Amino acid sequence: MSTRMTGLVKAERKAGAVLMELPIPAIASDEVRIRVKASSICGTDMHIYHWDEWAEQNVITPNVFGHEFAGIVDEVGSAVRGILPGDHVSAEGHIVCGTCKQCRSGNAHVCPNTRSFGISAPGCFADYAVTKAVNIIHNDPSMPHELACLQDPLGNAVHTVLSGDIVGRSVAVIGCGPIGLMAIQVAKAVGAGRIIAVDLHDYRLGMAASLGADECVKPTPGKDMAAELRRLTGGAGIEVGLEMSGSPQAINSLLEAMSNAGRVSLLGIPSKAVPIDLGRHIIFKGLQVYGITGRRMYQTWHQIKGLLDAGRIDLSSLVDHTFTLDRYEEAFELMSSGQCAKIVFKH
Repeated sequence: MSTRMTGLVKAERKAGAVLMELPIPAIASDEVRIRVKASSICGTDMHIYHWDEWAEQNVITPNVFGHEFAGIVDEVGSAVRGILPGDHVSAEGHIVCGTCKQCRSGNAHVCPNTRSFGISAPGCFADYAVTKAVNIIHNDPSMPHELACLQDPLGNAVHTVLSGDIVGRSVAVIGCGPIGLMAIQVAKAVGAGRIIAVDLHDYRLGMAASLGADECVKPTPGKDMAAELRRLTGGAGIEVGLEMSGSPQAINSLLEAMSNAGRVSLLGIPSKAVPIDLGRHIIFKGLQVYGITGRRMYQTWHQIKGLLDAGRIDLSSLVDHTFTLDRYEEAFELMSSGQCAKIVFKH
């Protein structure tokens, strides 16, 4: 077996990335090495690739980035049980301590000691990836790797949608990138009322409509998005706001459009601090506001599997472009254009 592999590395603290030859990583007794078969680009990877303020504050370099993947187990550590070479797997991206108060009270996804796969720990844009055995998620071997790698972002969508009551309620999905498109499917599957999709790109709005959005709104200069969302709800305002864009303007427009006693779940990562009117938009409206980071460990993964097994979610429609890893510049340029849904690297 070769001792070298190819990996996409965030080598310097500036825009871009470098495809490099690297040593195949060794594993500790509690770890698993996976031969990566497919990985996909996430919005977080865009922050890392373009190197904005958020990346500067959160990302370790040099580092292989990427955190959404599927592959086949190559080797397991001596203390690992229940995982075998040849198993088809993905992995939870939060590497947590397991001993803090959050980990021991059902909130491991916000462990203060978290190392994040592909952000502050080596990731999956490479031939091989290593993670803790406890993070491994088994996949049905019949599930194509290019779909199995989408379970991580699907988990973000599921966590965001199900962080509060949604049945029969009006829903606005702000930002129809891949996770926003997944959120539309999840909201539809669990019985949401009217679903309104908001995005800057006609391509993604077209996909949103095909996946179940009842209305599609494209913000344009001079258009009052909050007023439009209120109009589409008969003046009542949005009951459930799912914010996937991270845009300061979009966040404020959504808060303006929310009905009293509504619920806002924030997943999109702003590149810098966002000023908001706490009194008018949250306190006096009685809004519930949830910050969503990744997936609940491991409740969300069980919900993902249940929705997929029941055929409630169609991931195949989201993979509209595939690349090999050496074409990463093309892939990131396409992702930046908004003229795509999910981009997958086939390894």
